[in-house]
This record gives sequence, structure tokens and C-alpha cells, in this order.
Amino acid sequence: MRSRWTAEARSDLVRLHACLAPMNRQVAARAVQRLQSAPARLLRNNPRLGVRLGRSESREIRRLFVDDYEMRYEIQGDTIFIANLWHTRENR
Repeated sequence: MRSRWTAEARSDLVRLHACLAPMNRQVAARAVQRLQSAPARLLRNNPRLGVRLGRSESREIRRLFVDDYEMRYEIQGDTIFIANLWHTRENR
């Protein structure tokens, strides 16, 4: 299984880093690194670890919590597409 990041998910990483960095640059960097490595660490061998969302038969969209962050991803064949992510305290 390989993982790919959508443009929106990459933008979310930048936004989260920008939000955390003024308080503590090292914490911001560690949070982003942890989120970036999550698909390889958690999903590569167990892609269906996250809870499935919706009832669509044609799309497999799942939600996974990584520390205090929610990550949404979609499984398509042998690829995991990271769709978006945010801190659980953010309004979504």
C-alpha cells in the first residue's frame, strides 16, 4: 500500500504548522512530522484501521485519529489518499 497526499491535505499541514509555530517551533515541527509519517506507520499494513464514514459502496472514506488530530483518507485500490486533517479542537 502506498500513500498520496492531496493538495488540501498538504495545505492543512502548512496551516497547522503556522498555527503552532508561534507558540513553539519544535512542537510544530514534531506534530507535522508525526502526521506525515502516520500513513506509513499506521496504515500501510492495516489500511482499514480507521472508522469507515458513510455508506457509499463506490468510495471507501475513513477517519483516523493521530494524537489530537483527525485525518480523513480514502482507499482506492492499492493507494491511500490523505484527504484532509485538522486538530480536534478546530471547528469543522
